[in-house]
Amino acid sequence: MDKKVELTDLPGVGAATAEKLKEAGYDTVLSLAVISPGELITVAGVTEQAARKIINAARDKLEMGFESGDELLKRRAQIIKLTTGCKNIDNLIGGGVESCSITECFGIYGSGKTQIAHALAVNVQLPKEKGGASGTAVFIDTEGTFRPERIMQFAKGAGLDPDKALKNIKVARAFNSDHQMILVEKIDDLIAKEKLPVKLVIVDSLTAHFRAEFIGRGTLADRQQKLNKHMHALLRLANTHNLCIYVTNQVMAKPDMFFGDPTEAIGGHIVGHNSSFRIYLRKGKKDTRVAKLIDSPNLPEGETVFMVTEDRIKDI
Repeated sequence: MDKKVELTDLPGVGAATAEKLKEAGYDTVLSLAVISPGELITVAGVTEQAARKIINAARDKLEMGFESGDELLKRRAQIIKLTTGCKNIDNLIGGGVESCSITECFGIYGSGKTQIAHALAVNVQLPKEKGGASGTAVFIDTEGTFRPERIMQFAKGAGLDPDKALKNIKVARAFNSDHQMILVEKIDDLIAKEKLPVKLVIVDSLTAHFRAEFIGRGTLADRQQKLNKHMHALLRLANTHNLCIYVTNQVMAKPDMFFGDPTEAIGGHIVGHNSSFRIYLRKGKKDTRVAKLIDSPNLPEGETVFMVTEDRIKDI
């Protein structure tokens, strides 16, 4: 892969078009190789024929074809494993929250989803040898759940300076689903223009606005299509910049289920298929929480117990 290829090296991309693309967050050849023609037409104002020509040229430059399994294994050596601070949970998900993929936690209120989000926002700042990535976190807050005081508590528990830990987290409150999607697009600017070492993106919660805005079965198809686009934008971000995506999800009860746990995640198959790791959280006995891995590309199902304390996510 030639990393030195510039946007202006592509046919049909002059200085003005390159500037438009960079302003929209498409500042690398890879970002153009994975964009859809429709998106490129909107962003750059080019014709459909020109858009397809640019995208195909970008793919040719990067030689986006097949590769052998051993080559893929070498590339996976670059994957980040971000610690939750709890060895039990880390072991359950193969060593920590993985980059280039989406990790989803779902469960009822009080099950620990947001607590893990706060812990990860702190732990990403730790050096690599301590399970971090020496990076910055972006926290997209859709329900008003972000608490700076909680970050300071977790920072003390992790041995970090609380004030510095807060400065290394970029927080944005999303007020509707469109705003939420725009904020994800703006993360490219933080990385490209502000040169921030973003290694973790948190969306808490992923589905709250979509659930509130699309009511009734008649709107289900529109909701799922929009949610699918949002999750693909998150995945593109994860793969382009080798960063971790952690999303929390709401749940609903299935009244037609007579046996077993009737709790089901919102978002249906769209969220399920786009999330590489799905973790179901529930309350346990005596202030404990139970984390159950229900889906993963390479790990068996399993569950573990943990506890949320004042300054950390703790093993039992």
